[in-house]
Amino acid sequence: MSKVEASVDHYPLSERQPDRLKTPSGLAFTEIDLDAVLAGKVQMRDLRVTAEALEWQADIAEAAGRRQLAENLRRASELSRVPEERILQIYQMLRPGRASKEALMKSAEELESQWQASRCARFVREAARAYFR
Repeated sequence: MSKVEASVDHYPLSERQPDRLKTPSGLAFTEIDLDAVLAGKVQMRDLRVTAEALEWQADIAEAAGRRQLAENLRRASELSRVPEERILQIYQMLRPGRASKEALMKSAEELESQWQASRCARFVREAARAYFR
């Protein structure tokens, strides 16, 4: 999906802009139906949202004046590149008392350097600073 100007008129994307949505494997959103599933054309990974779709939703939220929602969607977009197992590990670490400040900072560095998830890294660093004042 190429970067386009977002408007609240585009929401919901699945109804107003379905031709622009793609699955992680590149399958058109409009091609996902029961027949495609039964024919084996749709894989489990095709049922996941893409980083691009989340970014577009973030742009729409921002256009609607919902800055916090936009920021949450942008973090979700970053996390779409991180393996689920690693997300769950970091989630557990973010619970108070579950990890050292050093472990949290190391995870933040990993998010930033390995997964290009700078917003998520900033969030983890903020949590580490709050927990270890």
